[in-house]
Amino acid sequence: MKLWQKDKTSLKEVEKFTVGRDLEFDQLLAPFDVIASMAHAQMLSSIGLLTAEENLELQKGLKDIYFEIEKGQFQIPEGVEDVHSQVEFLLTERLGEVGKKLHSGRSRNDQVLVDLKLFYRAGIREIVEDTSELFDFLLKLSEKHKNDLMPGYTHTQLAMPSSFGLWFSSFAEGLTEDLGLLKAAFDLSNKNPLGSAAGYGSSFPLNRSMTADLLGFAELHQNVINAQNSRGKTEKTISFALSGLAGTLNRLSADVCLFMNQHFGFISFPDELTTGSSIMPHKKNPDVFELIRAKTNQIQGVPANVTLLLTNTTTGYHRDLQLLKEEIFPAISQIRDCIQMTTFMLKSIKVRSNILQDEFYKHLFSVEVVNELVLQGTPFRDAYKQVGRAIERGEFAPNQNELKHTHEGSIGNLGLEEIQRKMDKALQSFDFQKIDSSIKALIS
Repeated sequence: MKLWQKDKTSLKEVEKFTVGRDLEFDQLLAPFDVIASMAHAQMLSSIGLLTAEENLELQKGLKDIYFEIEKGQFQIPEGVEDVHSQVEFLLTERLGEVGKKLHSGRSRNDQVLVDLKLFYRAGIREIVEDTSELFDFLLKLSEKHKNDLMPGYTHTQLAMPSSFGLWFSSFAEGLTEDLGLLKAAFDLSNKNPLGSAAGYGSSFPLNRSMTADLLGFAELHQNVINAQNSRGKTEKTISFALSGLAGTLNRLSADVCLFMNQHFGFISFPDELTTGSSIMPHKKNPDVFELIRAKTNQIQGVPANVTLLLTNTTTGYHRDLQLLKEEIFPAISQIRDCIQMTTFMLKSIKVRSNILQDEFYKHLFSVEVVNELVLQGTPFRDAYKQVGRAIERGEFAPNQNELKHTHEGSIGNLGLEEIQRKMDKALQSFDFQKIDSSIKALIS
């Protein structure tokens, strides 16, 4: 039985094709559907479409379902189309006619849309918390290894001296920038679409500002058509934000795989965090970081898939939008796994000291010598030629024990305090406290 069913049922083949993976994802949306319904019921009571007694009855029934979901006791049985239908069926079964009144003033279009906004908002918060933990540990590693020098590369060729402190903190600062993208996705997820109905509003005197406040949204999608059209735009924005984080983790993972290679040997991990070979006893493979590299590449492909799904969709709802869940839901879960595993692995990283003492790396110091000559009064181009000729003659013998980098963000002045301030500012821009107090008030 479907909420919209009249006299005829769909062929099973059509039903199977159109439902797809929706029931799998609807299970994840269940608590958010209930929370949104609680806010909607309160609003209906405030405008006289429910009596105070009916509202109390629905609130209790919805809370019961919410706690059943938390305990893992909620399922969507075979034959029930979606989570919205199951919640309404349970209310009607348990409470009688009042359960049928809850859908007044809303469509499944704005019902699923508000569920998705709440789900995305919660998912983004979890990603922010995971990212903050990774950031904190990267900054600790940066401070710990600020004096451990390593080669820097351009074109994957030896370039100039770097340090592990500089390397670790580069990813830490990158995460602060990634949160900027995530904040844009959060802001779009934190707008209330409820009351837009099928995308053209309702003749009921709905109080949309009330439901926005009850659900802790920052504001409304004011225009009801724009509210519906935000489905797709929201997912696209989220996909780009996840892609940004994935890109940072991808580069870190690629570096780790390279630096673990025996030809480099800059870093290592305990045996229990690597894998071996079925025939080569000496192997210590960086499988975790190879999989993070691969998974983050998958995530970086999501914006293209989302964009293609939205191509040629006109104003209003289309069933095409259902497939956005298949892109975004797994991507949210996967980026969290990747962030958490990166943090877990880095807690056991071992850094090799004194790498640049090896004469093999002496050419890394060519720019240092050029700059020293310039400071002594030699024109830069002449100093460049002088050092270049010494290298060609095999006479280049720099001091590999001394570096004089003092400007902001360089080896000798990492600016970790400033990077920390950037993260603090990024975290403070997410107003999670308002959400917490609003949702707590609904379900307490």
